[in-house]
Amino acid sequence: MTDIELARIAGGTVTLHDARRKARWSVELEPYEIGVYAVTQEQLAELLGEPASHPRRPATDVSWLRAIRFCNAASEWEGLDPAYSFDGEDVTWHVDAEGFRLPTEAEWEHACRAGSTGPHYGLLAEVAWTGADGVGAPQNVGGKLPNLNGLFDTLGNVWEWTWDLLDPARYADYRVFRGGGFADDAWSVRASTRRGGAPRMHHDDVGFRVARGGFDAVDAAQGWSAAVDRDRADIDGPLPPGWTPLR
Repeated sequence: MTDIELARIAGGTVTLHDARRKARWSVELEPYEIGVYAVTQEQLAELLGEPASHPRRPATDVSWLRAIRFCNAASEWEGLDPAYSFDGEDVTWHVDAEGFRLPTEAEWEHACRAGSTGPHYGLLAEVAWTGADGVGAPQNVGGKLPNLNGLFDTLGNVWEWTWDLLDPARYADYRVFRGGGFADDAWSVRASTRRGGAPRMHHDDVGFRVARGGFDAVDAAQGWSAAVDRDRADIDGPLPPGWTPLR
């Protein structure tokens, strides 16, 4: 398989922001590794048999569940303990496993920002493929300048799946994706923008990059906690119109 190039990210603190809930919270992170590039069509083809008409473009039209299966397949290829197990479509993250996985939302934003505090880690035209470029599809990875962590395209080109639930009270099992895509404007292509979709959802501007790193925990790590997810899904009293509880 074409090697997955990873960058080592030092631990640190990142502050996350959910504009809809008007919430801010800080996360302390241990060191971890994350992909220098989004997973490419070539890499997806090699492990999962997907077509690769443009080998160096980010793999898109990939659901969250498909991304999870890619992570396990990459782990097995490398002889690593898979990070995930399945019960139907219910996925469990084995936090102590060293295999490939999706980054947590906190890891993703921390790695994207690379110490920056503004919405972008550089001039957007230089670091991200956006609607201002007038392109009609994702572009080959690595075509713009990297951030100070040496990561390419964390902003623009394609949105990227993360492990975390978006809002389990309102959106049930929707998972967060980050970063903005090739057709989006500057308002969407920001380090803090949160969007999400159902685990089977797939679009032509949503892909993913992988992470690695195991932790001495059972069901909490790197800003994610199963207990917090359960609490967020548990709303006392009637739900607002259009909200679907996590079941």
